This record gives sequence, C-alpha cells and structure tokens, in this order.
Amino acid sequence: MTKGPAPIPPGFSTVTPHLVVNGAAKAIEFYKKAFGAEEINRMPMPDGRLMHACVKIGNSFVMLVDEFPEFNCGSTSPQTLKGAHATMHIYVENVDEAYQKAVDAGATATMPPQEMFWGDRYGMIMDPFGQPWSIATHKEDLSPEEMQKRMEQGCAPAMEAAKA
Repeated sequence: MTKGPAPIPPGFSTVTPHLVVNGAAKAIEFYKKAFGAEEINRMPMPDGRLMHACVKIGNSFVMLVDEFPEFNCGSTSPQTLKGAHATMHIYVENVDEAYQKAVDAGATATMPPQEMFWGDRYGMIMDPFGQPWSIATHKEDLSPEEMQKRMEQGCAPAMEAAKA
C-alpha cells in the first residue's frame, strides 16, 4: 500500500495564520521588505485578486487571500472591519532593527520597542493593510510567579490612576 501525503504539509505548523488582506499582492511585497518574507506561491484570479498565497517569514508560513465578498465566505480584511481581529507576533534576533525595518518599509509605528514584564523587548507596528504586528526579542526566562509580580508592579500606577 502506498503512503499518501503527510496530513500536515512539510514545514507547516499545526496552526498557520491565514490573513485576509485588501491588496494581498501588495501585502506580499510589504512583507518581503519589512520582514524578509520569502514568497512560496500565489494563485491569482483573472481579475488579479489572490485566491491563495503563501509566504515564509523566518521559519513560519503565513497564508494570504484577498477579500472575496461575492463568495460570502466571511473573509473580511481589517480595512473593511475597521480593525483587525488578531495581532500577528514575530520573534526576531534584534527587535529594534526589525521594528525600524518595518517602519522604513511603510508600517505605522504604534508602540516603540521596550522592556516588558514577561522578559521580552517588545514593540508594535500596523502594516499598511491594517494588520497589527508585534515584534519581540526574548531577553529573560522568568517563572510565572516572577512575571505575575512584575506585571502587578508595572500596572500598579495605571490601576491607581483608573481608580481616581
């Protein structure tokens, strides 16, 4: 008996992001400039919209598709939603360099990189297609108790201000 294809394609994780973008072809070009993405494939429709595309960022695949409201499949872009339903997260060797590279490629800076209570240096950008991305470099291995204590200490001033 011949063995069929692997149920999870080689290189893919069990969970793979699949973004709906208004302008998927342009998003691919942005992801190449901002994140060093490698284009794996694209399947354009006759009107130029992408029915499917896949890029690889680091060791992770991200699939993309343009909006297709005529198919009534519930795939809506952040532009149409007026906000995204999820943030994409990337771990990199140097968050400050990666953050600046994304901004230089056309992303909007939304939170500059800073040290966070959970042990990462972390920043956020919004890509030109309305998709938020967080970018981080892991700096410290902390126990859940250490993270909890740091979170409480770091959030205390904001919690006190909210009470006032």
